[in-house]
Amino acid sequence: MHFNDREEIIALTPQWKGDRLDDGRPYVPDKYLKALHNLTLEEVWKPIFVKGYESQFEGRLHTLHDDGRKLIGRAVTATYCPYRPDLDEVTKEIGKSENRTGTYNQWVIDSLREGDVVVVDMYDKIYKGTFLGGNLTTAIKNKTKTGGGVIWGGIRDTEQMKKVEGVQVYYRGIDPTPIRNFIMTGFNTATRIGNAICLPGDIVFGGGGGVLFIPSHLVEEVVEGAAKTQVKDLFGFEMITLNKFTTAQIDKNTWSKEMLDLLMDFIENDDRAAQYRGMDWSHEYDLAINGDPNDTQSAL
Repeated sequence: MHFNDREEIIALTPQWKGDRLDDGRPYVPDKYLKALHNLTLEEVWKPIFVKGYESQFEGRLHTLHDDGRKLIGRAVTATYCPYRPDLDEVTKEIGKSENRTGTYNQWVIDSLREGDVVVVDMYDKIYKGTFLGGNLTTAIKNKTKTGGGVIWGGIRDTEQMKKVEGVQVYYRGIDPTPIRNFIMTGFNTATRIGNAICLPGDIVFGGGGGVLFIPSHLVEEVVEGAAKTQVKDLFGFEMITLNKFTTAQIDKNTWSKEMLDLLMDFIENDDRAAQYRGMDWSHEYDLAINGDPNDTQSAL
């Protein structure tokens, strides 16, 4: 057993072809993280779902702040299990050999860098399962600048946590007890958060009532696909209002060439669509002209 092992992280994420962080996690450029702040959960979810990534979202979580702020960053994952004396002894010896100090949750916090988000499977442990409190939330802020956490378990000291500016935390429950009786079994490995799977370096998208984990190699495509969904919705709402197209036409996955032509005119000439100019729509035109096997289905 090894923790935060670079070679293992690279082996887990072979479809990522770009730069990597020192620990081996995919380094999704900041420009995509910035772009995600302007997108909704459904806009980001759709391009992932249609590619077969159906276990990336979990909505059964509370939020530290209910003011609409998003949580976006590169995942640092950790997995824990209930306490067992012999396993605890072995695990701490491994940590010692890797020069890790402090408690298991401190191992993770100590590794963070700017832009990271902690993603923790605390096996839904709330009583004595409070992964974050005031001190560690402050440490997260200092290290990540804009990050936070997704905790499938508990938190404590919420009044203190809420005073830490700029963070957001998703969690399962609150309890005043300190964290106790748990063992780390994985650090930057595949981690389960409820119904969702997160790999190290995935982009965490917290917003709209839940958390979505975007595979690193799909982020660029997701951002572009979500932007296309945005402008199609902007155009589609107007066409429905003007009675130029029906909701059935707008909701189809594949638009006709006539609709795409009108969309292109809308993008080029309407100031509301200025930010979407320069996007490549050749794939959509190809489907419109040559057909799409799914063109009878409604858009997601």
